[in-house]
Amino acid sequence: MCGIIGYCGHRPAVPVIVEGLKRLEYRGYDSAGVAFLQGKDLITVRAEGKLVNLETKLAAQNVYLATSGVGHTRWATHGLPIEKNAHPHCDASRSIALVHNGIIENYQDLKKELAAAGVRFASETDTEVLAQLVGHYYKEKGSLAEAISKALSRVEGAYAIVVVSRDNPGMLYAARKQSPLVMGVGVGENFLASDIPAFLPYTREVVFLDDGEMARIDAGSWQVLDVATLAPVKKEVQHISWDVSAAQKGGFKHFMLKEIFEQPRVIADCLAGRVQRGSERVALPELEAMDAPERLFIVACGTSYHAGLWGMYLMEQWAGIPTRVEIASELRYREPVLGPGDTVLAISQSGETADTLAGMHLAKARGARVIGLCNVVGSSVAREADVVVHTQAGPEISVASTKAMCSQLTLLTLMAMVFGQKKGVLPADVAAHCVPALEGLPALLDGILPALRERAKELCRVYSEARSFLFLGRGLCYPLALEGALKLKEISYIHAEGYAAGEMKHGPIALIDPKFPTFALAPHDGLYPKVKSNLQEVQARGGKIIALTQPGADLDVDHPWEIPAAWGPLSTFLMLPALQLFAYEMADYLGKDVDQPRNLAKSVTVE
Repeated sequence: MCGIIGYCGHRPAVPVIVEGLKRLEYRGYDSAGVAFLQGKDLITVRAEGKLVNLETKLAAQNVYLATSGVGHTRWATHGLPIEKNAHPHCDASRSIALVHNGIIENYQDLKKELAAAGVRFASETDTEVLAQLVGHYYKEKGSLAEAISKALSRVEGAYAIVVVSRDNPGMLYAARKQSPLVMGVGVGENFLASDIPAFLPYTREVVFLDDGEMARIDAGSWQVLDVATLAPVKKEVQHISWDVSAAQKGGFKHFMLKEIFEQPRVIADCLAGRVQRGSERVALPELEAMDAPERLFIVACGTSYHAGLWGMYLMEQWAGIPTRVEIASELRYREPVLGPGDTVLAISQSGETADTLAGMHLAKARGARVIGLCNVVGSSVAREADVVVHTQAGPEISVASTKAMCSQLTLLTLMAMVFGQKKGVLPADVAAHCVPALEGLPALLDGILPALRERAKELCRVYSEARSFLFLGRGLCYPLALEGALKLKEISYIHAEGYAAGEMKHGPIALIDPKFPTFALAPHDGLYPKVKSNLQEVQARGGKIIALTQPGADLDVDHPWEIPAAWGPLSTFLMLPALQLFAYEMADYLGKDVDQPRNLAKSVTVE
């Protein structure tokens, strides 16, 4: 998830581009860069870190003559967030510069092919490979549109790109597939961007590009083409009425809601390059040289801890690996039996969680191997782990973590499959069904999210006066019960506790009364009869119940909430957003600050 802006018009381009990047910085802030024409030269200026570093570099140059160019603010997925990996990237002859949002799955194969043809690479990114490929075909064909078309026909994965060319002053080309790209239509100026806020002060007239389309703009005209055939495509200009704040959130009221609705895309991005279509096998290149662990310690905090607890079930059932899940702040002050031959999996969205890092240091000091699972390339977890697997969820702005957990669960599923494959113990039904089910999950989830939200709205109004909640689940639903309780308490400030349903009789049942509601996770699986029995005990004491159920369940509760079933443990990915949306709608209904709840920070970087 990165920010892109391109401009052609009558104003000095670079200030317009930098201003647009500021409005897109929520999409990525590892590094930033611009490309523009200065006379006959294609100039690129890039900087590591926040956008202010790029502005400092630009202040030393005369940037006011260029009337077209491109800009990019990066969230790293391939290569560390350092200057050489920042966008834009050029081809070998510096005839074109390219910015890119997305993931090129087959970039390593293309890179080997280009290297064999004598191309030398200056970065570690998949984007430079695409830039070099476009430049290669541009030299061959002499037409930039044909070169882009040919290059993209070779690419596997998702992309939104904008290209500026030394030989085509005042003109930009762009294309998209599975990554957002929108065109802004002005008077004597036109824009391209990954999101509307980039150009909102200048125009509210937009053209939404669809997958497989290419755009060409200059100051006075625009055209949309089919990227494969270069045939013209008729498009309509639409007027939008969002303000800048709403546009940054994609029209959603809060970043948290936007990020919940981004989860289908997150799952697809997590699978990109890791699942071979039509194959039952999973490939995680990061773990290719590693044997399956003999014993696994999962170390994490908060939501990441809940994800790890969920992953424990799959590691044991699918890969036969004895697995323990440790709260990082507890592990670091114990004397754990941990040493050579053990593997620690440290999970952190930010990669900077202080307690998780301390747990890693303890593990490494004792000779254990450390795998990092995090979302931020170049973070402390990524740098200090022996092996790192990136979740590729993009930046998460809301303090309450949502899509980050979704990405962690997806990668834990893939890791359990990989380790099961390595050991030759992956159950046959998992090998046969998991990959197709994962591939179908984004579309299934995308289809049900609006209905989940409407049901959450209904239920939060019924239970908005509750002062406490009990969340119950068994098996894989126990970690979800913990997470549902955490989400409700951290953004609505309603006290909530998550319990394994079988533990209810060991104390919590004493709290049940008509004013103490229960939120139960009751999928129609092998543990369903047990959960049903637990809920009957709640009802016998007058407790009100919300129950997430599936077709086939016969629960008679106050508020059943039926969701579709998915294969095996993948039903988790349909239940998780229901829990998140219930917490979100409750907090919003109660007038709480959803994105920045009191007393909380996004990353806990101190003890």
